[in-house]
Amino acid sequence: GEFTLALELPEGTPLSRTDRTVRDIETELADVEGIVLLAADVGVSRDGGTTAQRRKENRAELHVKLQYADKEHEELVLESIRRVLADHPDVGMKIRRQSLFSFNAPVEVDVYGYNLEDLQAAADAVGAGLEQVDGLRDVRLSMVPGSPEVRVSFDRDKLNHWGLSLAQVSEVVRGKVRGTVASRIRDRERHIDIRVMNLDEQRSTLQAIRELIVSEREGVPIPLSAVATMSISRGPSEIHRLGRRRVAVVTANLAGRDLGSVTPDIEAQLRGLTLPSNTTWELGGQNEEMATSYRSLQLAILLAIFLVYLVMAAQFESFLYPFIIMFTVPLALVGVVFGLGATGTPISVIAVIGAIMLAGIVVNNGIVLVDRINQLRRNEKDLFAAVRLAGAERLRPIVMTTTTTVLGLLPMALGLGEGAELRTPLAVTVISGLILSTLLTLVVVPVVYTLITPGGVRAGEGS
Repeated sequence: GEFTLALELPEGTPLSRTDRTVRDIETELADVEGIVLLAADVGVSRDGGTTAQRRKENRAELHVKLQYADKEHEELVLESIRRVLADHPDVGMKIRRQSLFSFNAPVEVDVYGYNLEDLQAAADAVGAGLEQVDGLRDVRLSMVPGSPEVRVSFDRDKLNHWGLSLAQVSEVVRGKVRGTVASRIRDRERHIDIRVMNLDEQRSTLQAIRELIVSEREGVPIPLSAVATMSISRGPSEIHRLGRRRVAVVTANLAGRDLGSVTPDIEAQLRGLTLPSNTTWELGGQNEEMATSYRSLQLAILLAIFLVYLVMAAQFESFLYPFIIMFTVPLALVGVVFGLGATGTPISVIAVIGAIMLAGIVVNNGIVLVDRINQLRRNEKDLFAAVRLAGAERLRPIVMTTTTTVLGLLPMALGLGEGAELRTPLAVTVISGLILSTLLTLVVVPVVYTLITPGGVRAGEGS
């Protein structure tokens, strides 16, 4: 029910204009149904989703709190916000949500290259490609044109003609434009620089820069225009590097689709692009984090199953009976798939953590059943008679333990209270897997026990 709009105006926009524009946007958004609170920070930027602030006169952040904290309501409000910002074409927008375990944008494409012009062209092509993918909105490039600047190109032949050096003239121009520290004022613990520089009207226009006097020969002043040419251009506002390579990051938000389903469409769209030479792209952001998390969790699941098997093998003093009980684990995973599908809960890191917990929970019923069968067989009961009697005797304890676990997790599965989106997938995973595995344990475990236990075939033939 909360998110932040990172707003960006063109580079070089003064803070006063940024403030006026954000005030106008706030006024218009106040009339949007569903928004209960707006708070703006003007002149700051938190790139990358971290808490570190940077002063940027052309940027602002607008914090939005909604009346209802459900996904459908949020999408409707975002569409209204996009319509409002469409009336401000010079304002770029990036949506930042409170993403669990993540500081990156939902969709992030890292474009690598060294030449800045080629990198800009490649990033523009990738951004245009992402706009064609269904389910992506608010496509934004990290590589944007910088502030207007005056570029001075010195003519070395003319410098030699006047007997000047490049370092000497550069230092004079720098001092007249930026000023030189002539002295300092000390106010207790503060030291304030006293800068000597030209007046504003002598350095605020291109013509004033051309007329700057850089030296004097035989009483004749030498202006900067006599030894250099000047032009107004735009340099890059920022140069980002990732892994010691220059990178332009293209980000986008999801609308109506989840990250897992939109990723193949993004890859297919980007493979069809023709990019400048020596530029490449890679998928990053939450997609990269998701892939890394799932690889780690797959190892955790296998390790959990292996450790459970080892513990049971030590307790039963056999490798056969734990193998029989482990048949309940894939049955539980089948129940997980049905449970998540029936409730519309997407597979997430939290759901996989629930599956890891499930690997240790579902074997309990099998342990109770197999242990009782073994006790009856030690009392010289026939295999099939022992299986039938153990199933009847252990039905009630198995149903009791399953019911108590399910009822204990039910409030969590219903999604009650703050932070329910964190707990619900875990509870749904455990409940659905435990219910189905319990029902099938009473059938599958006895059948597998009779099939692979020595003497089972002979007893079956005699029945």
